[in-house]
Amino acid sequence: MRNIYTIVLLLVISSLKLSAQTAAVKDSIGKDTTNPAFHQDLKEVKITARKRMVEQKIDRMVINVDASISNAGTSALEVLQKTPGVTVDKDGNISLKGKQGVTVMLDGRPTYLSGEQLATMLRSMESSQLDQIEIMTNPSAKYDAAGNSGIINIKTKKNKLRGFNGNLSIGGSQGKYFRTNESLSLNYRDNKFNFFSTYSYGNSKNYETLELNRVYTSDQQKIRAVFDQNSLFKKKNTSHNLKIGMDYNLDSKTIVGIVATGSASPQRFIGTNRSFLKNPSMVTDTIVDSYTDFRENWRNATVNLNMRHTYDTLGRELTADVDLLGYKNSNLQNFRNLSYNTGGLENYDTRLEGDLPMNITIISGKVDYVHPIKDGKFELGVKSSRATNDSKAQYYNIVSEKRDPDYSKTNFYLYKENINAAYLNFNKKLSKKFSVQAGLRFENTNYSGLQYGNPTRTDSSFKRSYNGLFPTIFTSYSINEKNQLTLSVGRRIDRPNYEDMNPFMFFIDQYTYFQGNPYLKPQYTNNVELSHLFKGMLTTTVNYSQTKNFFSGIFSQSGDFTTIQTRGNIGKRDNAGISMSLQLPVGKWLNSSISGNYNYTILQGMAAGEEFRVEAGNFNGNINNQFTFGKGWSAELSGWYMSKGIEGQIILKPMGMITAGVGKQIMKEKGTLKLSMRDVFVTGYARGNINFNNTFATFTDKWDSRVVNLTFTYRFGKVLANAPSRHERTPEEKSRVKSSD
Repeated sequence: MRNIYTIVLLLVISSLKLSAQTAAVKDSIGKDTTNPAFHQDLKEVKITARKRMVEQKIDRMVINVDASISNAGTSALEVLQKTPGVTVDKDGNISLKGKQGVTVMLDGRPTYLSGEQLATMLRSMESSQLDQIEIMTNPSAKYDAAGNSGIINIKTKKNKLRGFNGNLSIGGSQGKYFRTNESLSLNYRDNKFNFFSTYSYGNSKNYETLELNRVYTSDQQKIRAVFDQNSLFKKKNTSHNLKIGMDYNLDSKTIVGIVATGSASPQRFIGTNRSFLKNPSMVTDTIVDSYTDFRENWRNATVNLNMRHTYDTLGRELTADVDLLGYKNSNLQNFRNLSYNTGGLENYDTRLEGDLPMNITIISGKVDYVHPIKDGKFELGVKSSRATNDSKAQYYNIVSEKRDPDYSKTNFYLYKENINAAYLNFNKKLSKKFSVQAGLRFENTNYSGLQYGNPTRTDSSFKRSYNGLFPTIFTSYSINEKNQLTLSVGRRIDRPNYEDMNPFMFFIDQYTYFQGNPYLKPQYTNNVELSHLFKGMLTTTVNYSQTKNFFSGIFSQSGDFTTIQTRGNIGKRDNAGISMSLQLPVGKWLNSSISGNYNYTILQGMAAGEEFRVEAGNFNGNINNQFTFGKGWSAELSGWYMSKGIEGQIILKPMGMITAGVGKQIMKEKGTLKLSMRDVFVTGYARGNINFNNTFATFTDKWDSRVVNLTFTYRFGKVLANAPSRHERTPEEKSRVKSSD
């Protein structure tokens, strides 16, 4: 296979030459869009048609942000929280129809951000910057085959604002602890250049309590011992996020751009834990106090180079992207375990220190080409990526204030991965009512891992290569103006996270730790989904998926009391579900968004040496009410609920949350002041149980969920006329072109 980066360079050069040759030639179809008289004609055109809030495309659901009045004056994160089927938890992790691991893209490009970083960025974006939100539960062959949960693509508005403008946001939150978040966005656009930048800062302090009870039994189910554990974790972190970029119009058909992002997130994690070891008569024999102190600093930097060349006004275009990413993490750990009997006599006092640096580098490049045909289009493209994960874990036992290397825990690990892909996609409108889209994506994966030895063990390594074909088929049928049906079938892959394949031990306390699994294999999922859209308001979807080589968290027992958590391929998962979402404009003063999703899951396979089969149904619902009053006042009352469900070996109990808020437009509608309270009744915490290796455990995990938040947002800057720039298409041309995304 030819090097992908050579291909990108050649295509960019050829497209630049072609655009230079055609720049002096008038477009033979229609009027000359560079003639000022043409823009004079456009000023007389008035477009009165209004988009529906929800549109069902053949391969995605499209939410038109401006179509909902209640979106005015909100943040991008708030818009996303009201999107049908989308749930955002306390850490900013996004779920789609009850499934986690969603890929979030911004203008068709991956964000490469963690849940908290992504939430910070979306809070700093005003809803006025957004054009559409695309929901793809079964993405087409154009997109990476990775991700069983689907893709959310947030599309921002283009070429609407001229001149200099910006957005300033200042917020403070009070739970048990106080936290702040601030952001500043600046943008300048003229006919040739578009400069943009965003900086955000967050300072937070949080806590978490964990109550864990483990009962150890014999093969005859008689109690051998009981382990009660109470933990308190305090976390303090600051975050700095910077994004800066530029777009430049080389000519009327070619745009090049560069985007650089960076973030730094130093944090400190302090935990105190008291454990009671009891005999079968429930009498305490031993008490263990554990102390942990982690100092971690995540840093990452990303550079994106992009190019878009439009050959004609009908939609034939070439795009290219190159991404360079670097992640660096330093993690210093300190552990102390103090054991004594009920009389206060010390059994032992041990200390352990860990130094865990990690470096990840990723480079990827892709080229996409779109060729329109009558009532349809062809799409094809190639992509290649390389990733390297260089990690170390150096542990030392502290004896008489001296550091003695612990080679049983110390580990050096080097992981390399290369993924090459090519795809072909075809879309055709066969009649006024019936459309079809079919695609095929090929992905070639190569990876290797090297675990360096130490004085107590030798080196070990592994290497693997595999290929995969990922077909997708979509059909859409418009029964009438009010009813539309869409059927999709596709195959997806989920590859393990880098950290999940890292064989290091990550200690939570003396009796609980996590260990990666370098032999973890990818899982494959076949999806079938049928959707019905009624009046652009009510969407009903039934779906079925089967996942093979399903990987999940596995709990096992080591020795008498130590619990080990890892991830492994446990078997097969079958999932069937039905979901409904309703956008209900009750009146000018109230808009409601109601969604619900029911899934029934069957898991069967092998975990920790034991065969198992678990099955359960799970319902999660979300309701959001947006109230609009006079004189700039607005309010919100929203909530979500999740019933009992399963997550691997874990049985989760029901949980939910209610959030309320009020807002006011001030300073001639350039400013917005909002006051809200999240988790009003403190019901958003996790409870559940686990049963493994003659061990039955129950847990309650709570955090600082009830938080009062006050935010001030100010929009400033001069906005010039919205005349189309040279590379914008006229309304007539837009009607003749279908989006290539």
